[in-house]
This record gives sequence, C-alpha cells and structure tokens, in this order.
Amino acid sequence: MHIILHQPEIPQNTGNIGRTCVATGSSLHLIEPLGFRLGEKDLRRAGMDYWEHLDVTRYVDFEDFKEKHPGAKIWMATTKAKKSYTDVQFGMDDFIMFGKESAGIPEEILVDNEETCIRIPMGHDIRSLNLSNSVAIVLYEALRQNNFAGLEQQGELHRLHWKE
Repeated sequence: MHIILHQPEIPQNTGNIGRTCVATGSSLHLIEPLGFRLGEKDLRRAGMDYWEHLDVTRYVDFEDFKEKHPGAKIWMATTKAKKSYTDVQFGMDDFIMFGKESAGIPEEILVDNEETCIRIPMGHDIRSLNLSNSVAIVLYEALRQNNFAGLEQQGELHRLHWKE
C-alpha cells in the first residue's frame, strides 16, 4: 500500500504516519511544500527509530507525483466525500491520499476525482479527525480487505508463553 500526504503541516503527525507505514510495509509519499523540515526532532521522535526503515519519497507538487506514477489508483480521503472508505475495494498497489491538517486535499484536486473520494463517517459537530488517526483507520481497512498480506498476524509474549 501507499500513503500520500499532500502538504502535511505537523511533524508529529507525519512521524506517526511514517511509523505506521513501516509497521505495515507501506510506502510514504510526501507532496511539498511541507510545513516542517524532515530532520526536525519532533518528526524523528514521533517516528522513533523507525524512520530510517521508511520507504519515503518527496514530490515538488501533485503534478510531479502524477508524472512519476501514471495510472496510479488514488483514493482521496476527505470529509467532503459522498461515500465511506468501507464502501470501496482497495488493491494492494493502491495509493491513499490525505490532505494537510488545516484544509485537507484542495478542492481543485477533489472535483476531478469524485469517484475515488472517500470519507470516514463522523458526527456533525466535528470538522475532522487527527491526520495520523485517519491514515491508520483507512490503511488498516485496506490491509484487512487484502487479508493483511505480508504482515505478521500472531504475536508472542515476551516473558511467558500462551496456554495451548
């Protein structure tokens, strides 16, 4: 899977998302401008020591991304979408795009991609969920639909053993 962040602003969110990407074997695609420098300690702290294992690529703008990934299936997560993220079928090579914390994905991009716009259902009195939480919600649904391909699905205790 691939996660796209369009102009992310908060380093802690991007760090958390990077850690989620490492945990799920997903790639992270960052579309500039970024609201921080990639070396910021907040970004590294949120991603902990996993950042060095992250498959991350930066792009000058959305056009640059599209040129480098022609024909990519891009699901666009937005509070403005008509259908839920649970109403679509994700493929393992799909991209899921999220916008910046303060404004989301620009409407100029959304209007040209209405069929691939998805939303997370929520109450009327809230503008949006935290970006890193939104990424985790949608990404794990996409992975669930694909039987968590390539991911470890059974854990082990550290000191004790599970009873058989």
